[in-house]
Amino acid sequence: MPKKLLLAGVSTLLAASFAAVAYAESGPRMGPARTIAQPSFQGYYDGHKDTYLSTDISSKAMAKMMRINYSASIGTVKGLPEIYLVKGRAAPAQLAVFGSQPGEPDYSPLWAETILTWKAGSKPVLITSDNQVNKLEKTSGLTERPGNVVLNCPIVKVG
Repeated sequence: MPKKLLLAGVSTLLAASFAAVAYAESGPRMGPARTIAQPSFQGYYDGHKDTYLSTDISSKAMAKMMRINYSASIGTVKGLPEIYLVKGRAAPAQLAVFGSQPGEPDYSPLWAETILTWKAGSKPVLITSDNQVNKLEKTSGLTERPGNVVLNCPIVKVG
């Protein structure tokens, strides 16, 4: 009888161990993965293009205009990296410019919108880096102002 009890105990212990390993390897269950069609965009970071999604914004009016989700609560998040968007005149092929990207210590999929505009009489140039924004503000008639919204735009492909 003790031999059967010992075998039952070992079997239970092994089953529990396998279950623990399986959970640790797979993590929490999110359900089966599937693919959906989602518009994507490209933006610059330090001279190269990254691909990103635009899913949520903290402005109800802009959410309606952009046909994305409205989320008031993301508008309360502070200390976010900037996403620079040129309004008005712009260089050909101008895209959004990111202040960070995945792999950087300050990366977040949430962004504080900063609006860039070119002063009258200045010639727009292609902006491909947040560092370039600072230089152009001092030398070339570029101005910036807070957009006062937060965007959820995760970068899904670097380079």
